[in-house]
Amino acid sequence: MAKNLVIVESPAKVKTIKKFLGSNYEVAASMGHVRDLPRSQMGIDVEHDFEPKYITIRGKGELLAKLRKSAKAADRVFLATDPDREGEAISWHLVTALKLDEKKMRRITFNEITKNAVKTSLKNPREIDMNLVDAQQARRVLDRMVGYQISPLLWAKVKRGLSAGRVQSVALRIIADREKEIEAFVPSEYWTIDADFSIPDTKKPLTAHFYGTDKKMNLASEEEVNAVLGELEGVDWEIAEVKKGERTRKPPLPFTTSTLQQEAAKTLNFSTSKTMRIAQQLYEGVDIAGEGTVGVITYLRTDSTRIAVEADTAARQYIGEVYGQESIGSFGSENVNRNSQDAHEAIRPTDIRRTPVKVKESLTRDQFRLYQLIWKRFTASRMANAVYETASVKIRGGKYTFTAASSRLRKAGFMDVYTTDEDEKTSGDKAVGSLTKETPLTLREMKPEQHFTQPSPHYTEASLVRTLEELGIGRPSTYAPTISTILARRYITKEQKNLYITELGEVVNDIMCREFPQIVDVHFTANLETLLDGVADGKVQWKTIVENFYPDLQEAVNKAEAELEKVKIEDEVSDVPCENCGRMMVIKYGPHGKFL
Repeated sequence: MAKNLVIVESPAKVKTIKKFLGSNYEVAASMGHVRDLPRSQMGIDVEHDFEPKYITIRGKGELLAKLRKSAKAADRVFLATDPDREGEAISWHLVTALKLDEKKMRRITFNEITKNAVKTSLKNPREIDMNLVDAQQARRVLDRMVGYQISPLLWAKVKRGLSAGRVQSVALRIIADREKEIEAFVPSEYWTIDADFSIPDTKKPLTAHFYGTDKKMNLASEEEVNAVLGELEGVDWEIAEVKKGERTRKPPLPFTTSTLQQEAAKTLNFSTSKTMRIAQQLYEGVDIAGEGTVGVITYLRTDSTRIAVEADTAARQYIGEVYGQESIGSFGSENVNRNSQDAHEAIRPTDIRRTPVKVKESLTRDQFRLYQLIWKRFTASRMANAVYETASVKIRGGKYTFTAASSRLRKAGFMDVYTTDEDEKTSGDKAVGSLTKETPLTLREMKPEQHFTQPSPHYTEASLVRTLEELGIGRPSTYAPTISTILARRYITKEQKNLYITELGEVVNDIMCREFPQIVDVHFTANLETLLDGVADGKVQWKTIVENFYPDLQEAVNKAEAELEKVKIEDEVSDVPCENCGRMMVIKYGPHGKFL
């Protein structure tokens, strides 16, 4: 019987996939990357066409020897690393590291770790896609050039242990710019006037909001408010206009990496790295009572909202059975983000009938909460619009108008399954719906109130991810590591959910903005991402990007080395005295965190 070897990245997947395949398949894990650029040097031969010098990662020798032996004994070797550029590159490195015979080696990918998906992929093997590999090589080489050219400069001029990065430095700049904006913000005064009216058969007053005359008026001072209140004294009040209608709310799109990170931060209070860690567990496989180990969600690194036809059909069938035919949504294609690679489906449950209630006992608390969020969002995305009844009135007093509005949910649609904080079932004053032009009004009270404009809020992990995605910086796989890196370097700090720049972060950002404006230029970084997409599509040569990038970087580094002054950052003083000399000890940071 033919012997087949399937190589995946993680041991968690081995367990899941082994269960789906017969005894003539051996499944092994590469434990992630097997070759990389050396840590001791830049590892890119600038003199010879920017050729990268890859070496075997330290500690992988024994594992590779084992894999080599298994590959030699096998009739066919299937490389089943992750279905993205990085996974493609790992497969390519495995070919070299294991000295694989090209004739018996094939690449397979699956978007979900289920029996059907794995078996289908084995029937449709392919060659390694060198365009995807080259896009990943270009990213790795560009990042290495920035890191290994600028980081030593920061060590020499500021302090050891600092780093710069092509995406992390832009993320830091975005946070720094927001801090400056908040500091420079000057609040301006504005006023509102609410009017409470008595209406027949209702104890609770109807509250209407000042609008203006025929045009909206902004009240900027107490004098302006008093002038309006003076003109409203003793006027007759009447309902000038009543409008009734309906408003629909479309169901949300299924999750991408970025929207999952944002929603998990908002509703579950998860950091981006925690969301990705738990999603990885759900993707690679969890032991479900009665089923064994199975991947319960599709691939977690995606920027597409596309859904496979079979999954869409299964969802609509399930919704019809459980919620009724009228709850099934009717819409065409999903919105596609202009920066999206659209390489994968959206994140969804691998089987919609595996409801959160069914799997609750088999998952940890955090796994259950994240799975429930993904399941509800996907199910809602295939459902009908929510429909609201709306009512609004204009109340006239003299030459001025006040307005009141309300809405009431008439048909829940997707909101039977999924709601967010914004999805209120009713809003405004219920009484508005029962008003007619003839309803008599009696003024009870005028309530003027002073307000001040607020600055933009501090970034949170979720809002930073949203901004990076909107600007086209980084890709689904880079959001969480980028934030983790600038937190670990202590360039930023996190208090409650807000991100604040530290003194060290300010110093590094100032140096980067002054000496390397191109690296931290938002549009330049987004443009590089587009060029990398071009490599993946086979339209751009990867070394062309590197050739164009390197000379400018080298020139900026040489200039900064010559001109940049040394910056002294004082250590943070603690309140703990030293037992030897009695002076207060200072806080330092090492690889394992703070120490005195």
